[in-house]
This record gives sequence, structure tokens and C-alpha cells, in this order.
Amino acid sequence: MKLILKAIGKKMVINMDETSAGLVFDVSIPSDNAQVVFIARHMLDQLGFDKTRQYLIASAVSELSTNIIRYGKKGIIILKKISNANQTGFEVTARDNGPGMPDIQKALKENYSTGNGLGLGLPSVRRIMDEFEIWSKPGQGTRIIARKWML
Repeated sequence: MKLILKAIGKKMVINMDETSAGLVFDVSIPSDNAQVVFIARHMLDQLGFDKTRQYLIASAVSELSTNIIRYGKKGIIILKKISNANQTGFEVTARDNGPGMPDIQKALKENYSTGNGLGLGLPSVRRIMDEFEIWSKPGQGTRIIARKWML
């Protein structure tokens, strides 16, 4: 798969395939989040996701990226095309070495937040995506992998 991004008067081509490790982004400031979401939208478009699903999945990517900035201070987002015997999809991995979550089950409940947010972020990501895996340990950071498959 070639990811082709067009900016004003410029074209950038990124080659990707199922065996690729994906696109890795360092995330620590809000403009990093904007870049990740922009690239995710273009990947989703080229994978064939409809516009509605592109925006929903990009919202999930934004939430994961924002959480890295807000709670972990810095980390990485990996965007990747995935496939199995029957389908093609999109995978996002979010990883940081921040404070971690003392209670993952609480963090996944609606309206629970340890910050100033509404507590809707991680539950929304889990609802939007088809698969959602989370690992976290206090003092050791958090890793989340979320996948969305084509219909």
C-alpha cells in the first residue's frame, strides 16, 4: 500500500504493506496529535473506510494521542494497515512510560476521569473500535492496541 499525502504544491508518498511495522510518531505536544490524526485520516481513506468511519476512527486515534500528552507526557503512536485471511483493517497502538493506571476497570467506565476531562475518552475508543486491548501498571506506563476492520 502506498500512502499518498498531498499538501499545497507538494506530494509525499509513504510505502506500507502488511508486513510493515507501521508509521511511528513521537507524541508530546498538541501539534503531534494533529499530525497523527491527519495521517490516520488519509490512511483510512486509502484503505477504503467510508467518511463516517474515517472520522470516528480518527477521533479514537486523537483520544489515545491526547491521553499520552495529558497523562504520559510523551510516548508513541503507531498506525498500521493490518489484514488476516478474511479482511483488511487499521490498527493504532498507543504507548507511553507515564504514571500508568492503578485501576484499568475504573478508567474504562463512562464519566470516570483522574484529570479534568469528562471521562468519556477510553470508553469511546473501546466502543468505536472492533478490538481493544490495554495494559497498564502504575509507574510503568500504558499500552493500548485498538483495531477496526473493514465491513
